[in-house]
Amino acid sequence: MARGTSSILPQPEHLSRSIPRLLAEVGTSYSFEFFPPKDDAGERTLWEAIRHLERIRPTFVSVTYGAGGSTRDRTVRLTSRIARETTLTPMAHLTCVGSTVAELRQVVGEYASAGVRNVLALRGDPPGGLGTPWPPHPDGLNHADELVALVRSLGTFTVGVAAFPDRHPESASFDQDADVLVRKADAGAEFAVTQFVFDPDSYVRLRDRVVARGRDLPIIPGLMPVTSFGQVRRMAELSGTPLPAVVVSRLEAVADDPAAIHEVGVQIATELAQRLLAEGAPGLHFYTMNKSPATLEVFANLRG
Repeated sequence: MARGTSSILPQPEHLSRSIPRLLAEVGTSYSFEFFPPKDDAGERTLWEAIRHLERIRPTFVSVTYGAGGSTRDRTVRLTSRIARETTLTPMAHLTCVGSTVAELRQVVGEYASAGVRNVLALRGDPPGGLGTPWPPHPDGLNHADELVALVRSLGTFTVGVAAFPDRHPESASFDQDADVLVRKADAGAEFAVTQFVFDPDSYVRLRDRVVARGRDLPIIPGLMPVTSFGQVRRMAELSGTPLPAVVVSRLEAVADDPAAIHEVGVQIATELAQRLLAEGAPGLHFYTMNKSPATLEVFANLRG
């Protein structure tokens, strides 16, 4: 190597971009979230969905952890593969569940080695499920703001956090949710992504409370196009996000017709997206359930 040259190569553009910068530059952000499959067949299905979505050039994509952090290794591997093999900007997930600080540092190092620079820092759900006590690891972290601070201390990462427009299951009030989000911003978080939203007013309420506390934190609302009524009801129960009566009645009216459920689910998601964007949301984060068709239909409706 010639004298004066560096052995550190510049990162590809899709990896070096920070999500807040992208939110400022692209106008309306469209991002997509996947969950880690349980087996190789599921991973092939997921990869097919990723390739379909890559064609529309989303702002970023992410892969979640499984319940209780159970799929950490597969999540890290898939996120790293997206960074290496696609033109997509990946957002890495990281939770405190069942991990020591040393283990969290190791995962962050694996993300860094893959070139991933955007991290979503989450406390995570209790291993026993919502409604059960949160058991911090004796050598780990107890709150998301602590994880934000840890990730920021380990390198030039851009850190995002979760937001809960319909109240976190452990929160005493909407004001407490806003206060917690502000603490995460104070620890170094630069953007937030919400749980899936079915009531735009809840998103606006949370955003306005954060603004009233003097924080200009971009908050991206999450959307999930409904393709199975039973599935969305279970997810609502698991996440603590209520389904508005008007949404339930529209879905129940076609509950026995899978094709109609798909059509109505796309209509509802499109209407929610339009309202959220009209309210000034910086973008939309789609929970895809590892399938691209419904998400692509909503996207086409918005861009058409």
